[in-house]
Amino acid sequence: RQADGRKVLRSSIREFLCSEAMFHLGIPTTRAGTCVTSDSKVIRDVFYDGNPKSERCTVVLRIASTFIRFGSFEIFKPTDEYTGRKGPSVNRNDIRIQMLDYVISTFYPEIQEAYSDNSIQRNAAFFKEITKRTARLVAEWQCVGFCHGVLNTDNMSIVGLTIDYGPFGFMDRYDPEHICNGSDNTGRYAYNKQPEICKWNLGKLAEALVPELPLEISELILEEEYDAEFEKHYLQKMRKKLGLIQLELEDDSKLVSELLETMHLTGGDFTNIFYLLSSFSVDSDPSKLEDFLEKLTSQCASVEELKVAFKPQMDPRQLSMMLMLAQSNPQLFALIGTKANINKELERIEQFSKLQQLTAADLLSRNKRHWKEWLEKYRVRLQKEIESVSDADAWNTDRVKVMYSNNPKYILRNYIAQNAIEAAENGDFSEVRNVLKLLENPYQEAEGFREVQEDAEEEGATATAAACAQETRSRLLYCSKPPLWASELCVT
Repeated sequence: RQADGRKVLRSSIREFLCSEAMFHLGIPTTRAGTCVTSDSKVIRDVFYDGNPKSERCTVVLRIASTFIRFGSFEIFKPTDEYTGRKGPSVNRNDIRIQMLDYVISTFYPEIQEAYSDNSIQRNAAFFKEITKRTARLVAEWQCVGFCHGVLNTDNMSIVGLTIDYGPFGFMDRYDPEHICNGSDNTGRYAYNKQPEICKWNLGKLAEALVPELPLEISELILEEEYDAEFEKHYLQKMRKKLGLIQLELEDDSKLVSELLETMHLTGGDFTNIFYLLSSFSVDSDPSKLEDFLEKLTSQCASVEELKVAFKPQMDPRQLSMMLMLAQSNPQLFALIGTKANINKELERIEQFSKLQQLTAADLLSRNKRHWKEWLEKYRVRLQKEIESVSDADAWNTDRVKVMYSNNPKYILRNYIAQNAIEAAENGDFSEVRNVLKLLENPYQEAEGFREVQEDAEEEGATATAAACAQETRSRLLYCSKPPLWASELCVT
């Protein structure tokens, strides 16, 4: 990157659109005030593949109450025994005390007031609060399928905001191991690892706060509070997404995990499946169920999409050599590969092989069977809700309302961002404005959807000649499952 400190149009548009999208989804985040593009150019190797290109410099104005991060407190770190590195302000305990006092008094004034005469208790209360805020934040991410991409300590806000939008991505086809960052080779920041990595980061913050907060106190807080807060908030949100507004039953978490398993088995689109469930009828009319199954399965991955998803990524000769090395020289193998990666590749090969024999009709039949099984469990659970209320119609109206306000119709899918970026790189910013307008109202009931889409298409039709070809490619509805070409998009 040559350390020139310049941001380019491509990444700026992504950050601008996504931070605004997250705000309108109701998720704590930094905001984007403006996005200003210059005629200055810099050379960037977009995919780190030896094919650099010239890109326009751009500045995003970010807005937040503070940009202090967990990593800000690591500038005091003593020399690391493995790397020999140390923080630039090692041994400057006076600065750490000042910074901690500033953070708590400015952003957590109620804690400062409650514990003004005992700094250890005050610091413990602060650590407990940021632990809970972080747990709730990650739960919100998981419930909309948002993947951050680089969750190191320097990308974690000290006030619990989503911060630093780099190689993020909203998940399309549900895959618990989804990796949005093309350069995250080990899956350290995969979708299902986000809760765990944020907890790890809190552990690093705890280490950085010693001696102002003894580790035995902060570690106990982390163990007692983080998982419990995450699970509580996640399940509360999932109940709303499923319209379970009356009762809180012990089996609800099992119903959620079985839904996600069904989504995984059928390659269901995370956002669209949840949105569709808002229109599920508790009525057991077989023809209604068949119609609903048709809609649900249309949001599942096709044979072609699955072939792209499970396409083997290693050259067969390379894989064969890695397997031989794992047997003959495990120490050397550990330096250049991991057992998990090899197992994943073998699984991919097996799945890809099975897909060669699978017909579209077989896939549809299998998907319908999986969804029918889960919908039966869902209907039984909704029936319990009905039995607990006096007015079933009023309950159903409330249920649908809660579901529509917790299941977005629109998210910033990678292909939508890419279409806007390509148009902007050709000098046409109308698509960025269309997408921004759309993301400002992500929760829409079915009735309002068509009109918004038609408006957006009319605006898109006025695109400049330079972006005409791109406009043709982006004619899909903004709430559509991504097109096949989108699977080739790689964000690093």
